[in-house]
Amino acid sequence: QVQLVESGGGLVQPGGSLRLSCAASGFTFSVYWMNWVRQAPGKGLEWVSHIRGAGDTTYYADSVKGRFTISRDNAKNTVYLQMNSLKPDDTAVYYCAGSRLGLSSSRRDAYAYWGRGTQVTVSS
Repeated sequence: QVQLVESGGGLVQPGGSLRLSCAASGFTFSVYWMNWVRQAPGKGLEWVSHIRGAGDTTYYADSVKGRFTISRDNAKNTVYLQMNSLKPDDTAVYYCAGSRLGLSSSRRDAYAYWGRGTQVTVSS
């Protein structure tokens, strides 16, 4: 049974940092691109970042470039998202998703596996 379990969300002040984690099980983690996709209140899905299976290639949406860093530990079947200099516009539910290709899609059905999400709220 495939599972993606996100953690690390919470309430943070503008300018603060959070580190999200996503623990995967039930599939061959190391061959999948892993993605972070978010959904702000009242808005559609927005692809944020992804990392290749080997961990050697990463891409970011322009809205987070220079502030967020994606990484993975294949020994622990876990992908991370370090978020710095957070802004109120970063408030969203953050989902972890797996794909066989390096997608930057905002469509849920483009991904093979999808987590339940973790809430990030940036507010003073």
